[in-house]
Amino acid sequence: MNKALLAQKIAEQVGISKKEAENILASFVEIVIKTLQSGDEVTISGFGAFSAKVRAGRIGVNPQKPSQKIQIPSVTVPKFKAGKGLKDALKK
Repeated sequence: MNKALLAQKIAEQVGISKKEAENILASFVEIVIKTLQSGDEVTISGFGAFSAKVRAGRIGVNPQKPSQKIQIPSVTVPKFKAGKGLKDALKK
């Protein structure tokens, strides 16, 4: 399911226009991104938690020249941890 189809499903279920649902979805994404950038976490009870973690730098191998080592810098990556409600729903 892509973003447009998700907005359409939200609009149908809630009874709002598709444009309003697209705006709500865009706002949700923007708020989550800004919150993660500030170092905080977004938790939706029963669904899960979005967070940002720092992946440490490491030494890697250049795939084109396996004898050459390269330095991979540390980077901040998004992380999602599923909540109990989501896990239980998928088990059934």
